[in-house]
Amino acid sequence: MAHLLGAEALHLEFPTQVVFDSLTVGVNEGDRIGIVGRNGDGKSSLLSMLTGELIPNSGRVTRRTGVRVGFLDQSDILDGASTVGHVLVGDLADHEWAGDPKVRDVVGGLVADIAWDALVSTLSGGQRRRVQLAQLLMGDWDVIALDEPTNHLDVEGITWLAGHLKTRWARTSGGLLVVTHDRWFLDEVALTTWEVHDGIVEPFDGGYAAYILQRVERDRQAATMEAKRQNLMKKELAWLRRGAPARTSKPKFRIEAANQLIEDVPPLRNPIELAKLATARLGKEVVDLLDVSVSYDARPILRDIEWRIGPGERTGILGANGAGKSTLLGLIAGTVTPDSGRVKRGKTVKLAMLDQQAGILAAHEAEMVREVLAQLQTDFQVDGKDITPAQLLERLGFRREHLSARVGELSGGQRRRLQLLLTILSEPNVLVLDEPTNDVDTDMLAATEDLLDSWPGTLIVVSHDRYLLERVTDQQYAILDGRLRHLPGGVDEYLRLAKAAPASAGSNPTSSGGGSAGADLYTTQKEIAAAERKIAKIAKQIAALHVTMAEHDASDYAGLAELTTRLRALEAENAELEDRWLELSEFSE
Repeated sequence: MAHLLGAEALHLEFPTQVVFDSLTVGVNEGDRIGIVGRNGDGKSSLLSMLTGELIPNSGRVTRRTGVRVGFLDQSDILDGASTVGHVLVGDLADHEWAGDPKVRDVVGGLVADIAWDALVSTLSGGQRRRVQLAQLLMGDWDVIALDEPTNHLDVEGITWLAGHLKTRWARTSGGLLVVTHDRWFLDEVALTTWEVHDGIVEPFDGGYAAYILQRVERDRQAATMEAKRQNLMKKELAWLRRGAPARTSKPKFRIEAANQLIEDVPPLRNPIELAKLATARLGKEVVDLLDVSVSYDARPILRDIEWRIGPGERTGILGANGAGKSTLLGLIAGTVTPDSGRVKRGKTVKLAMLDQQAGILAAHEAEMVREVLAQLQTDFQVDGKDITPAQLLERLGFRREHLSARVGELSGGQRRRLQLLLTILSEPNVLVLDEPTNDVDTDMLAATEDLLDSWPGTLIVVSHDRYLLERVTDQQYAILDGRLRHLPGGVDEYLRLAKAAPASAGSNPTSSGGGSAGADLYTTQKEIAAAERKIAKIAKQIAALHVTMAEHDASDYAGLAELTTRLRALEAENAELEDRWLELSEFSE
């Protein structure tokens, strides 16, 4: 493969640390490289040196003559006085840029919802980030380097970006370097993974799933990592192997080796035991949203929401930016009052929310981390074992030297970890996580997921991180056109529905022959909603029956047989309903 760019004997140091010492790496035609590592270990610095934005203390960066390199870093470089259209296409007339399919694709994938004549200064931070990414992707580059490109993108945007990068160049041309904590995205676009750690860059074949396998093997063979870290990676690998089939079909993902490594790893969660514990802590009533609607400035945000949240449920919420996810969380938390309908809460509910504001840290800014920990309960249970708050924080990636730092001096990722710790140790029985992956690396995400596996309460997660949602929740819902819709088909189903939504919204049922079609569609949608309600009701009955069976006298064979018969009948009814739901969904497209 022809060389595109690289680095020879790079040395980079800052006043407090040596980041790299004699680093040599290369990027060739056809390379698609994902870069992972802990926050602060040098991922962004590596990209900046390779693209020429940061000059190393010694060594040199090599680049083939004529190679064009595009770089998206984490700084905002847009001119606030420019319009969106001018940033993206300059002074080109509409017919000129609209005739370029690449430009049309980027506009449709990233900025279709942003006004062309809007001033950049009037945009939100997320919108500015998308405009900046779109501007980069419209250029002709031989190498593209992206630093956290999925930040501020919703699930549809992340899926579009992955597809764009996979088809942007021919298989043996172009080069991609991407730093991201989005593990689904890594698996989609990366053919090689670089792990940045301890001043070096260690290469692995394949995307995130293959990297996890090789890392477990490396750690086991070298016997250099603590047992708890090995077990955590093995648990992560177990989920990857037992999850979506697509993950295990990646090139060079050695299935036999994976099976050998995880043969003694138990299931990630014991749903019966967790449901039993959650019911004991919460009772049968958690939060019910009963025919709830919310509007802002006469604009409907949520419409006719009917959702009964049960004890021990683990639910992921999907939706485009601005769809109403934060409003839905506000209804659950009691900070938003509905215009109609009512919200009913169980008497024993104690809710805690990990939001994006880090408000829980405000009272501790001047304190040292160890002083904050000293104020907390003395232990916490993980996988049936008691651990102290300091041990829990260590599991979340804190080093012992960080315990003497003041809260106000912590990095974004460290603050997020401490925020999660304080939220969990407030002893809620309903935990709401709003975009919990912000400012954290892949190791921290794996540790968080491991912690949540044994958390015995109701869990609600709003996130654009597809991997996280599929990993820690057992069911997903989406907000589409202001309504809450259950997703038996998970994230894939959401993407299909979201893609079809604009066409449906733009259709005119009163046009030629449309009256009858509109009526049929309305009837179908009503039946779909009824089926979803029945499926949700049966799911709760099945969960309750599992709890009953777990508590039942094991010697009462006749009673257990009767309970098993009832369970099988409910499962059969649920299967029929889901089949009917799928038929109706296909008709309504």
